[in-house]
Amino acid sequence: MIHLANLDRPVLVTGCAGFIGFHLTKRLLIDGIPVFGLDNLNNYYDVSLKNARLKILQEFTSFRFQKQDLIDNDALEKLFLKERFPVVVHLAAQPGVRYSDKNPRAYLDSNLVGFFNILDVSQRFKVSHFVYASSSSVYGLSTRLPFSEHDQADHPVSLYAASKKANELLVHSYSHRFGMPSTGLRFFIAYGSWYRPDMALFKFSRAILTGEPITLHNNGKMQRDYIYIDDLVEGILALLIRPPAPNREWSGNHPDPATSSAPYRVYNIGAGHPVEMSYVLKLLEENIGKKAVVELVSMHPSEVQNTCADITDFTRDTGYQPKVPIEEGIKLFLEWFLDYDGSGRTIPTA
Repeated sequence: MIHLANLDRPVLVTGCAGFIGFHLTKRLLIDGIPVFGLDNLNNYYDVSLKNARLKILQEFTSFRFQKQDLIDNDALEKLFLKERFPVVVHLAAQPGVRYSDKNPRAYLDSNLVGFFNILDVSQRFKVSHFVYASSSSVYGLSTRLPFSEHDQADHPVSLYAASKKANELLVHSYSHRFGMPSTGLRFFIAYGSWYRPDMALFKFSRAILTGEPITLHNNGKMQRDYIYIDDLVEGILALLIRPPAPNREWSGNHPDPATSSAPYRVYNIGAGHPVEMSYVLKLLEENIGKKAVVELVSMHPSEVQNTCADITDFTRDTGYQPKVPIEEGIKLFLEWFLDYDGSGRTIPTA
């Protein structure tokens, strides 16, 4: 077990100005753990939101930041040579399922080349635990619910999902070859304050306020496993201090995708309670006090119909369970969102 409070070097968090990266970094700093943050501050969504998050982090004296793209391998190596990070939490990536249909090159550069660069330099500088963001999207065409890490996940339906599955395979090869302890976190849908404007809750809330139509795919019958950001961060922290050991019972005759004879592990992090998107919209309407204009359409080819996390392993190994139900989480999200100027266009200063 790693004791973060005893580390003499900062934890590296890539993507620290992103939604999850910001919340994790802030929590580490509040707990007295120094953090070195990397982010390229790309313009996939409003950069002013990323800069506002970053401004909050920079109020902590134990936080240092460097704007950097992980494609720049030379700069990355110089940074590791100087800092010698003991733990790496790699959250930087090109997000978005549908956007991968329009701009596939961005996913190859960030999620494959950039990912390999941070993985390789982490191994060469002997980090004690490499933790990285995977995604529930890797389950793809699987309809066996709840999604279990122990089931095969080899049929992604988007390039984004394929890039995340490729990440898991790359990491396993490094854990096997070099013995580097590594944990992949298959995030389900995290939400909360300082949310991404490209995500459904943000877009739905803005559309309700402005009277713009909301498109519900699969006629609103799609189900998603939403986890409140504070719960997600607690889960990351619980796993961060527990680098995996080899599974001594692992067998190549019956290979378990979630574990390995190497120090490698993959976990789901979700609430384990999927909700229908029509119900999510209803909660937003009730809390905002205004009805939405809704257009019901068929399934999008890059989306899956239902997601639900089996969190049995996560709970067993950490003792932690998500606490915030969707009804409470929506209220907390809207408390932040409605601090905007009524349409989500003005970034609050705190």
